[in-house]
Amino acid sequence: MNNTEIVEVDKAKVFIIVEIIEYVPNSVVIKTIIKKTTGNVSVVSFDTGEALSSKISPFDTFIQVIDGKAEVNIDNASNILKVGKSIIIPANTTHVFKANERFKMISTIIKSGYED
Repeated sequence: MNNTEIVEVDKAKVFIIVEIIEYVPNSVVIKTIIKKTTGNVSVVSFDTGEALSSKISPFDTFIQVIDGKAEVNIDNASNILKVGKSIIIPANTTHVFKANERFKMISTIIKSGYED
């Protein structure tokens, strides 16, 4: 099950990113904290055994794991990310997220700058 919502975070106030999102049994939870036409920043939690189906984005996506350990497959190449590790998913590549154990991540998509 996927749960998606937009969360208002007070600007110019300190917050703890890992506390913005919770784990929900048998679910992937997505909370978008910045949403603009030029891109968005979301925090995502995956319960153990959950995955997002294969997708292709027309934009580069920066991923940083903030809790647990994630498996990110990019064009069928497996990458294991532990807390503090990051990866950039190139635009127009197939990618899949798998939770062999539960994890939380930040996903940042920049939608501008591709016209150059």
